[in-house]
Amino acid sequence: MNAPKAKKIEKILEIHGDKRIDNYFWMNERENLEVLKYLEEENQYCDFVMKDTEKLQEELFEEMKARYKKDDESLPYFFNKYWYIVRYEDGKEHPIFTRKFEALENPEEIILDVNILAEGHKYFEVGSVAVSPNNELASFSEDDLGRRIYTIHFKNLKTGEILQDQIANTTGKAVWANDNRHIFYIRKDKSLRAFQVWRHELGTDSSQDILVFHEKDETFDVNVFKTKSLEYIFIASSSTISDEHRFIPANDVLAEWKIIQPRIYDLEYAVEHYEDEFYIITNADEATNFKLVKTKVKNCGMENWVDVIPHRKNILLEGFEIFKKYLVLEERNEGLLQIKIIDNQTNESHYLEFSDPTYTAYIGINLEFDTEVLRFGYTSLTKPNSTFEYHLKEKTTILLKQQEVLGGKFSAENYISERIWASSRDGKSKIPISLVYHKNTKKSAETPLLLYGYGSYGHTVDASFSNVRLSILDRGFIYAIAHIRGGEYLGREWYENGKMLHKKNTFFDFIDAGKFLASENYTSEKHLYAMGGSAGGLLVGAVMNYEPNLFNGIVAQVPFVDVVTTMLDEEIPLTTGEFDEWGNPKNKKYYDYMLSYSPYDNVEAKNYPNLLITTGLHDSQVQYWEPAKWTAKLRELKTDSNVLIFKTDMSSGHGGASGRFESLKEDALEYAFLLKLENKHN
Repeated sequence: MNAPKAKKIEKILEIHGDKRIDNYFWMNERENLEVLKYLEEENQYCDFVMKDTEKLQEELFEEMKARYKKDDESLPYFFNKYWYIVRYEDGKEHPIFTRKFEALENPEEIILDVNILAEGHKYFEVGSVAVSPNNELASFSEDDLGRRIYTIHFKNLKTGEILQDQIANTTGKAVWANDNRHIFYIRKDKSLRAFQVWRHELGTDSSQDILVFHEKDETFDVNVFKTKSLEYIFIASSSTISDEHRFIPANDVLAEWKIIQPRIYDLEYAVEHYEDEFYIITNADEATNFKLVKTKVKNCGMENWVDVIPHRKNILLEGFEIFKKYLVLEERNEGLLQIKIIDNQTNESHYLEFSDPTYTAYIGINLEFDTEVLRFGYTSLTKPNSTFEYHLKEKTTILLKQQEVLGGKFSAENYISERIWASSRDGKSKIPISLVYHKNTKKSAETPLLLYGYGSYGHTVDASFSNVRLSILDRGFIYAIAHIRGGEYLGREWYENGKMLHKKNTFFDFIDAGKFLASENYTSEKHLYAMGGSAGGLLVGAVMNYEPNLFNGIVAQVPFVDVVTTMLDEEIPLTTGEFDEWGNPKNKKYYDYMLSYSPYDNVEAKNYPNLLITTGLHDSQVQYWEPAKWTAKLRELKTDSNVLIFKTDMSSGHGGASGRFESLKEDALEYAFLLKLENKHN
């Protein structure tokens, strides 16, 4: 079977006096039957190339699935007289949302069985479930396409009746006012930007809903939430680098919205409430790594902010939790997350102790103020996700729940994790790399290594456990995460030095990390592989243009590769909100820089690594045509005989297949691809 050959229709794209010819621009016509035919042909070709791995894919899928507890349930948490539990039943793909009144011994009430709702749908996801303050009603949102556009419904929890109220085209989130009659929700515009907050009164048609807030700046989007105290409802309006918060009492939906601090360019802040004060995490006053301030509710403007935790140059403040007697901080120091406990009465402080060389620790769900118990989570590359209770006064820790790894083979002692540091080419930085491998895997030039990266939006890929990953670790792979610039692993400056006109640092850090791993004999170029998704797909796409011989194979998941064309089209979802991340190519300076690294625009007639590219037809974040065009152009120009396969999930979006286990088939395909390249597929 020959690889598909996409037709070419010349399209000239011109700006700043520069002409680009895009022969595959026509693929952005979602309803065009020729586009769908091309995607299906690529799927058939992918199946053909991977036919000799079908047995392996099934084996991988079954072993991944076998590690999960089929009838698992979440740790119960108590809120407003009820214990809440989300559970799964054996043989079913979707969650069941439940609660128990006051005591765990009491009978279970089913709030929502998503398996029933999902019947007859190829794709189905519930976005959120929210119970009213009087515990009698629930809102829930559903998406049956995968474009993250949700319809909100309501259920009477006393009778089980689904109410007639329906609200379409939302983000899925609903926030209840304390009157049990009104909810606030967010609508999306045609580019899928969250741009308006509306108020809905139960029992009325959504056409009668009241517009509460309209964010007119296209670089901002909106969120709505209720404070932990349940006393205030907030609208947060945010861009990449600026925030503005406004609030009303949750008891008075008709109150006038009051702004905490009007937006200022490059001022970020987030708010929580306690008693008569707001606690605010912010980068105000050049607090690059953020600080914590507080202010009275009545006088909450920036001029009234008082430092609680001052800015520290070497410690990134990522989050906080307020208790009646304690303040708990989530900090990042030299890349590692730490949890700091401060006694409000004595001002004494201490840190929780963690032992792994690389790990993730985080504050869990803590809904009560007047308690001396902190719930926190912990995981590492070798230790499954665990939830602990820490007694703040006694300083004792209890394990509440640890993710079970079934199948009989797993023991944390069989795996080794490390954190090493590679030198960057500019000589200014050391790039942290987290690794994990089976204790029987020897480091050598023959050892296969999968290097994962992201490096955008300040998002940090922390070292955490993966059930799925065991399938390649047990087959002799080393798995590594490159904590490159563009993420916030080493603080806010680490992010700033990997965005806008510094974006290439992200790509070069990843390349330097890969070369370092080869030079240190963890692997060699013949056995080195890369993986990245979304903006991480841009990463691996750019990297293979710069260094086509560094990796034997690359997995690009829903890759953002047609950067210039997408960022010039403000009707494409998410574009306008990205200008402070990548730059606006309508400005020639940013256009030229972006064009110099855009993976699609820089495909050349040369050899490329073996490639597996994936997408979802209904992807709302990276449109399917970006990887489709990229695949077609690579097929046209590449001079090698390496594998190039492209798989489109015709019924899903950016997050892949819905359901608990269906997405494992995507993981099985990716791992089978890597194992095939290592001749370990038979």
